[in-house]
Amino acid sequence: MCGITGWVSFHSDARTHATVIEAMTATLAPRGPDASGVWLGEHAAIGHRRLAVIDPEGGGQPMTDRPDEPTVVLGYSGEIYNHHELRAELRGLGHEFRTRSDTEVVLRAYAQWGDALAGRLEGMFAFAVWDERAQRLLLVRDRLGVKPLFWAAVDGGLAFASEPKALFAHPEIRPRVDADGLREAYSLLFTTGPTVWSGVREVEPGGLLVLDRAGRRERRYWQLTAVPHTDDREATVARVRGLVTAAAHGQLEADVPLCSLLSGGIDSTVLTALLAGELRRREGPDARIRSYAVDYRDQAERFTGDVLRTGHDTPYAIEAGAYIGTDHDTVVLDPHALLDPEHRRAVVAARDSPIGVGDMDTSLYLLFGEIRRHSTVALSGEGADEVFGGYPWFHRPEAHAAATFPWLLVTGDEAAMPLNPELDLRIGEFRDDTYRSALAAVPHLDDETPAEHRLRELQHLSLTRWLRQLLHRKDRLSMAQGLEVRVPYCDHRLVEYAFNAPWSLKSFDGREKSLLRAAGAGLAPGTVLHRPKNHYPATHHPDYNRGLQDLARDALRDDRVRSLADEMRVKPCLDLPPEQLPWGLRLRLERVVDLALWLDHHRPELAL
Repeated sequence: MCGITGWVSFHSDARTHATVIEAMTATLAPRGPDASGVWLGEHAAIGHRRLAVIDPEGGGQPMTDRPDEPTVVLGYSGEIYNHHELRAELRGLGHEFRTRSDTEVVLRAYAQWGDALAGRLEGMFAFAVWDERAQRLLLVRDRLGVKPLFWAAVDGGLAFASEPKALFAHPEIRPRVDADGLREAYSLLFTTGPTVWSGVREVEPGGLLVLDRAGRRERRYWQLTAVPHTDDREATVARVRGLVTAAAHGQLEADVPLCSLLSGGIDSTVLTALLAGELRRREGPDARIRSYAVDYRDQAERFTGDVLRTGHDTPYAIEAGAYIGTDHDTVVLDPHALLDPEHRRAVVAARDSPIGVGDMDTSLYLLFGEIRRHSTVALSGEGADEVFGGYPWFHRPEAHAAATFPWLLVTGDEAAMPLNPELDLRIGEFRDDTYRSALAAVPHLDDETPAEHRLRELQHLSLTRWLRQLLHRKDRLSMAQGLEVRVPYCDHRLVEYAFNAPWSLKSFDGREKSLLRAAGAGLAPGTVLHRPKNHYPATHHPDYNRGLQDLARDALRDDRVRSLADEMRVKPCLDLPPEQLPWGLRLRLERVVDLALWLDHHRPELAL
């Protein structure tokens, strides 16, 4: 996993701006602690920071098709899980390889197939190809948007990067925020394309962007489609198990230490069991995979349920690790570590955004830091809830009936950071307009019942919007620690198949994630297999709530924070007894604190 950046300008000579590409590349050092490289041509510059995972000796970047007078230059981030198959095919077509890296497979695939290479790649990736002969830039992002890729216009072309912070090292791009950006950030609609930053956009998941002298063009090479599902229950369960198994086994390759995130829920347990079994098959019966979970000091005594959490994870994770046979570690965090300003600043700096989930972001960042001491790659169960229908909104009639994004019924305005009403952002209207546009993008079959029609909408919204912010969070916080996280449940073949399975199969036993539960039979202990859905854990320690209230009081002393936040809706949260502060109101305080840290670190120009 890596970080890429660069720019193309047909109005200037990039070779005279080496210090600019070096500065842009340096901002991505945490994403690539192992190596750094830049390439400069007349009209293009590409920078790369490398986290070496496959072929550490041979995969250096930017990579060119030939050492002298290159015609194609590649800056690549990600993992291509079918690179062995593609390498064999390309060799059969006459291509020669200098390295074992998947990077070179992407380079040769472009030489053979041009833009059509995108549809042949299986994995998570974001990359830039500069074609020196055609004077043409190609930007490509993976189908589900696991790896990020941002861009912004510059004179005569555009700049691109894995993270906005690299763009801001270019002299023509400033960290500017306008009303549209605040609406994007605080409406919680998770649009891909526009960002909180004025003029900074994302390449769409499953999308590509081409820039040449004729201009800029964008298109999608992949998106979800609706097709009839003809498999019965038995065949569907078998197909799901096969697809999950293939995705897990295909993502086990690495030339560096690898581990699994094991929370004690069905998603991570099934995944870890498949990884452990395949590892034993490859390396022998004594091979064991490391697994990790997170917990908080005094959590067992202080846990109280909330809208997202029904139980304490740690006992289930320990049981699952013992059942599978992993070397399991529980990383126990102290509430005060979650309040540490240094940790919180690091999280906000990594996100490049004021929007997060407070202690859950900080704890994930600290967990990844502990994991990185032993492993370079971790596999995660992210995406299973979206793929198999695990969230509450799939099962609540009020969510089916509501004319809005379903997660807003769970988080609610209580959890939103209330913005100063004097800004007049009209977020309600923005949500309504965005919701209508989102529904218009959902594919349907002609013979769907009204219930199936609605549930397909809910799943499409979850896969194309809700999942995106979770993937952003996991990418930013893991890469800030130099850790690569893979997400097998986001394999596009699995997503396509499950998306088209009717809801009667997704919930055939009357519960959430029926297909995954059936497909995972025998892979997890019964207590885990039949557990209710539990979200990522949050600390319930009153010391944390008390400290958060103090941080929020400090934040509100900042004139900039007061100009953006609605003090009248924040201050009542400060007066509640810490042990009685509900999760939703606590999240409101988290966002005020993060806003202050973001303003301090990024110093955005506010044009409101």
